[in-house]
Amino acid sequence: MLTIGVDIGGTKIAAGVVDEEGRVLAADRFPTDPTDPAAIEHAVVAAVAQLRQGRDVGGVGVAAAGYISPRRDGVVFAPNIAWRDYPLREKLARGVDLPIVIENDANAAGWAEFRFGSGRAVENMVMLTVGTGLGGAIVADGRLLRGAFGAAGEIGHMEMVPHGHYCGCGHEGCWEMYASGRALARAARNAAVAYPDRAGALVAAAGGPDQKIKGTHVTEAAAAGDALAIELLGTLGEWLGAGIADLAAIVDPELAVVGGGVVAAGDLLLEPARESFRRNLTARGFRGELRIEAATLGNEAGMIGAADLARY
Repeated sequence: MLTIGVDIGGTKIAAGVVDEEGRVLAADRFPTDPTDPAAIEHAVVAAVAQLRQGRDVGGVGVAAAGYISPRRDGVVFAPNIAWRDYPLREKLARGVDLPIVIENDANAAGWAEFRFGSGRAVENMVMLTVGTGLGGAIVADGRLLRGAFGAAGEIGHMEMVPHGHYCGCGHEGCWEMYASGRALARAARNAAVAYPDRAGALVAAAGGPDQKIKGTHVTEAAAAGDALAIELLGTLGEWLGAGIADLAAIVDPELAVVGGGVVAAGDLLLEPARESFRRNLTARGFRGELRIEAATLGNEAGMIGAADLARY
């Protein structure tokens, strides 16, 4: 059965037709306005209508950033889109005459990696999406863990540092404030001020001293061998590994899959994460140890996972 996966982001919608093997047969992207829910709905309806032309499609899965209702029919709260207790499935059903499932975007990406990507050989895994923030998904015994209220897997908002950096969620010291693209950019800008004699490559990557250094600039400079950029990625990896060790104590997975834009740094990020994980793992030497691997499905993971979850 073919299904359509729709991944709603803050600035764009990615939609595609996906088969039962996780292959994307056709896809497109559409701009969105996060302040206008009606415009988002119109864009999703138009995308589905366009993609199902000439195809026998059995359902639609929609991946959205935010807290999803336990019945997977709406968005309880979204940080970057104007959704509050929003009946998204009901709204979309006015223009889409197919079964619709709503899922958290990180859950959808994690499910895609579990079914078709780096996690396809395991039954227990966690997914970390290291983008602007830090999202996550947990698969336990082959099932996506959603929790009693549909909010499981929000790993980026575990408190790692009491009274630490203020987070957009309203709390302080969340893991994503130390292990995300936003954290990497903040650390790089601070380093450029503190160590100007070492920050030439970062400043150049950003386009000059008057430009803000972003996480992508750090990964570019690190790939070119810049020592400061490599150190910054190493610190980010240390935060990731420490948090993964905490997750191992809670859910004991076989695998941690790391995705998102920052994973383009490869082992410059993953090796420090692995080392930090080993240092912080409780009872090391007396228990099995998970593997930390890069995601393989890239930006299509949310779309693929949402489409596959529409079959369940």
